[in-house]
Amino acid sequence: MALIVQKYGGTSVANPERIKNVAQRVASWKRRGHQLVVVVSAMSGETNRLIGLAKEIQASPDPRELDVMVSTGEQVTIGLLAMALKEIGLKARSYTGNQVRILTDDAYTKARILSIDDQAMRADLDDDTIVIVAGFQGVDAKGNITTLGRGGSDTTGVALAAALKADECQIYTDVDGVYTTDPRIVPEARRLNAITFEEMLEMASLGSKVLQIRSVEFAGKYKVKLRVLSSLEELGKEGPGTLITFEDDKNMEQPIISGIAFNRDEAKLTVLGVPDRPGIAYQILGEIAEANIDVDMIIQNIGHDGSTDFSFTVNRGEYPKALAILENAKAKIGARDITGDNKICKVSAVGMGMRSHPGIASKMFRALAEEGINIKMISTSEIKISVVVDEKYLELAVRALHKVFDLDQAAA
Repeated sequence: MALIVQKYGGTSVANPERIKNVAQRVASWKRRGHQLVVVVSAMSGETNRLIGLAKEIQASPDPRELDVMVSTGEQVTIGLLAMALKEIGLKARSYTGNQVRILTDDAYTKARILSIDDQAMRADLDDDTIVIVAGFQGVDAKGNITTLGRGGSDTTGVALAAALKADECQIYTDVDGVYTTDPRIVPEARRLNAITFEEMLEMASLGSKVLQIRSVEFAGKYKVKLRVLSSLEELGKEGPGTLITFEDDKNMEQPIISGIAFNRDEAKLTVLGVPDRPGIAYQILGEIAEANIDVDMIIQNIGHDGSTDFSFTVNRGEYPKALAILENAKAKIGARDITGDNKICKVSAVGMGMRSHPGIASKMFRALAEEGINIKMISTSEIKISVVVDEKYLELAVRALHKVFDLDQAAA
């Protein structure tokens, strides 16, 4: 008997029929003798609908009240799934984040988990009851409802698996695993049997939508065995999915490049002609950080006349806010001008094999040059190379890099 945490995303619970199918899938694991904790998202599209309602009332919804509102989507799903399981003769109990006591900080709309009280869940599991938990939500020290940010149900699932020391955390979604890139852009993309935590962390941070980055961070930190599976495959005929594992697993596929990730939701800001002196980077980014805006790629040009240019990228949704902050700070930081571009994207090649194979960057840059794609920014790490290009070239860049690194070929 194993303790398994399963997480089902919005498409998996999109309507009553799919919720019934999830109940049957959960039941099949339960009947094999396993203990089950099930984390669910809101029905597909429900969170967007709730956010839309909030914006009809308030153009920039109050974060605390928005969390109160959007957290209701998951409450509906946990209740329906509990009913579906009881209808087929199984014991089940639903919990909101507050009822479990998933304690978070008070950063509304993007809270971080601080601790989890597993006592009530363990009592239910010992009583042969399937535990169903609302993903995406928690509660702060003052009892305020908080949410973990979009895709936060993945984080809930992995965090619960870590707290309960589960044997495996299974992330069920609408795809049957992690692919070398998005098959909608490259039909030849392949499902990977396994990928390392490091590679998955990079893929998630660079725009891969299969797993939320914080869920991968949790899994790596607490050594949670993680597997991506599809809830849309016929019951009893499910594939093996993709195992998220560690580098020292001798059965790992070890290609030079494991995947091509991309992110459309990018915007670039450039501060022109600021004084080239110590502390200028802090002056520019300090207020950005105070506004809780995440900065991604950063480039500072070498100054020749006592001034320098400073560029960085942010999520496209944060672009207007970041631009306004810089405009207000323009005189204080001594900038000549502030410019921006919200029609860019980021494309990245990710792979553990980079550590032992030189020349990856030049191969990548040559492939893009042959397609006439200009590179605006470059960022590298041990296992990834990212470039910023015009958004109109995204699909062409992804296809070119997928081909040049032979990702359409099965691993040897």
